Amino acid sequence: MPEEIRTGQDIARPITIEVGDQRAEINLQPTPGSVYLTLLTSMFMHGSIMHLFGNMLFLWIFGDNLEHALGRARYISFYLLTGLIASLAHIISTFVIGDNPFIPSLGASGAISGVLGGYLVLYPKRSVRVIMLRMLTTVPAVVAIGLWFVFQLISAFGVIGAGPQSGGGVAFMAHIGGFVAGLALVKVFSIGRNQGSYA
Repeated sequence: MPEEIRTGQDIARPITIEVGDQRAEINLQPTPGSVYLTLLTSMFMHGSIMHLFGNMLFLWIFGDNLEHALGRARYISFYLLTGLIASLAHIISTFVIGDNPFIPSLGASGAISGVLGGYLVLYPKRSVRVIMLRMLTTVPAVVAIGLWFVFQLISAFGVIGAGPQSGGGVAFMAHIGGFVAGLALVKVFSIGRNQGSYA
């Protein structure tokens, strides 16, 4: 288990970066506040406008139906919990494969993967418009989300087999962890809600 998570204290050691013959040490600043808080705050930061846009597109397509099914308060709790589980899945997988624990992880895709998992459980037959084979088409959610998940698995385990940082900066294990959490938790969060509207 990474020392930061085990102790709850930020480890701000210098990182040595090498580019060709050039070498530089970057001094990290301690995290303001608890290191555990970054497990949640990282969900609200993105690496670029396109990173943010891609995540918001998936949230727009799948999130509204899930929010309607769960209710606003439960949906927010579900979103944050699946995002937290996704962050932990990423941390654990980074530790297990021996990747650099100081590479920052950010973005909402772990939590949005949880939304996809919940959507798949509640709306497996709902039609979703997707781009497949360069064409815009409509398929059942189980097909669209199922193909997405297979891609995550292939990418994650291909990356793990290929070594550290070969995933191009994508935390595939966070996606898988969030998705599995969404599959497992959505029924718990929907207890007492009207089940008749699910299709």
